[in-house]
Formats: sequence, C-alpha cells, structure tokens
Amino acid sequence: MSYKALLFLCPLLGACMAACTPKPAEPPRPDPARIAGHIAYLASDEMKGRGTGSKENLEAARYIAEQLASYGLTPKGTEGYFQPFEAKVTRVTVPDSIRLARNVIGFLDNGADYTVVIGAHYDHLGEGRQGSSKDPAPEGKIHNGADDNASGVAGLLELARYYAAGNEKEPYNLLFIAFSAEELGLLGSKHFTAHPTVPLDSIHFMVNMDMIGRYDPARGLGIGGFGTSPAWPRVFEGVTGQVKFFTDPAGEGGSDHASFFSKGIPVLFFHTGGHPDYHMPGDDTEKVDVQAEAAILELAIELIGRTMELPKLEFQTP
Repeated sequence: MSYKALLFLCPLLGACMAACTPKPAEPPRPDPARIAGHIAYLASDEMKGRGTGSKENLEAARYIAEQLASYGLTPKGTEGYFQPFEAKVTRVTVPDSIRLARNVIGFLDNGADYTVVIGAHYDHLGEGRQGSSKDPAPEGKIHNGADDNASGVAGLLELARYYAAGNEKEPYNLLFIAFSAEELGLLGSKHFTAHPTVPLDSIHFMVNMDMIGRYDPARGLGIGGFGTSPAWPRVFEGVTGQVKFFTDPAGEGGSDHASFFSKGIPVLFFHTGGHPDYHMPGDDTEKVDVQAEAAILELAIELIGRTMELPKLEFQTP
C-alpha cells in the first residue's frame, strides 16, 4: 500500500472502527502477549533497526498508525496520523544526512478542555550507520532496539487500546504520540512542541515511556519528573503497584519528555534502567520482560487515573 493511500484510508478505518465496534463494559487490561507481539514485529531483523529515514522506519510508522486506527482514534497529525518533518544526522558523516521522518499521532477526543499526552519514540539506530552505537564496529550490524524503544511503543499501543475501549469517558482527552528521530537528538518531540497539533497550554501533563522492558526487581522502575508539578506527591501518595518503583525529580534528560518540560509542561518519565545491551546489536526481543511491562502499564493507568481527578496540573521547576 502506498504512503498516500495509507494517509487516506487510516482516518476512514478509524472512523469505521469507532462506529462499528461496541466497547466492552471493562476496558482490556495490558496484555503480555500483545506486548510481546508488538515488540517482536518492531524489533525483528526484518525491520533492520528502524533507523530514521529508512523504509523500515516508515513501515514501523505505518504499523503504529494502523494500530491507532483500529482502536478508533482520530488522526491528529498534519497528514492524517503522520506529522512529517526533516531530520538531520549530525553525529557521524553520511551522504544522506537530511532524512524524512514522521511522528505518528492519534487522538481520543473526550470533549474536554485539556489533554494528557502519552508518548514513546519508535526509531532506533538502524544498521549502525547513524551514530550513537556503543559497539566498537557498528556498521552493518542490525540494532534491533527491542527495549529501546519497541518496549515503549508497545506500552503506548496498549494504553491507547485500553483508553479507547472503555465505556467511561475520561474528564481529559488523550493524545498518543509515537516520536521519530529521538536517537538523533529528540528531533520528533522537538518538532511536535514547536508545531503542536493541540495547543501546548491545553496539555495537562506528558507521560514518556522509553526503555520499559528490562525490569530489574533489585533496582525497580524509575519514574522521573516527580519535581515538575507540586501535585505529583499527592498523585503518588499510597500507590504501591505490582512492581517496585522509585521517583526522581528531574524533568530534563535524554528522552522526549525533556522537550515538553522545556515548554513548561509537567512530565513523568518511565524507564527500567540501563543494561549492557543499551545501543548494542544485542538489544533483542527475547530479553524483554513482558510480564513486568504489563505491570508497569497497570501502574501508569493508576497514576494517570489519579491525575484525572485533579484540575490541570501546575508546572514547577525541580
């Protein structure tokens, strides 16, 4: 299917699915099997590491758009579900340094004044020719990026499915964004915050999931951004969850939440920590703990639900 055909058909598919598919009484909980399926596709060798500008990166974008459409989400890019932009490779010298990238954006319109943004980047390092690999000789080696960040995209899709399928209308809208070109310097989220498809001052807060697939019970899940709103201590009070977690005040950092923080928007950043396969060819699907990821998503649902009981969050600098 051509790119233009997909742009035309995805909105129609989304509208049809929304109209024709009855919502269950209880929304579907995060499912380890579905998480595993998303990661297995996105981090397969056939996807060749989803490098920015590659045909495989476009295939990943199409896959994400098709999933969002199947949940009945409204397209919220500038071209259907897609928000195209130019990305530049700067960390290494390559002949094709200017590349076409695209964010993938779906909207759950609850008729509210304010919107929760849930994001994750879907690009990775391709075949080791765009910089940032930790391998001493990366060229020609597929960097599958199962944890970084097929795990986050799987989480994004499961949360989109969860919220779209529920009968209860939340008091906030939800905007789901799969960012591209994060590995080139947060370029997708920087582009979105410079050219937002919803007003930035209407954003309640932003949740970013980057590398949530390698849960270590000894460390626990890290949740950054705790210092970006005075409301976060109240939101987290008494929350336990099925996984161990700890909070960090910082709103800055090397992932897409930083682009929103720089615009004065409260953020949360979910991250299971570094590991020896970080930015290496060995970041493969079978190493992702999908059971723990499902539990992490349950925790995210609880925290997001608590914020929906509050007025629009106030921003603060940690």
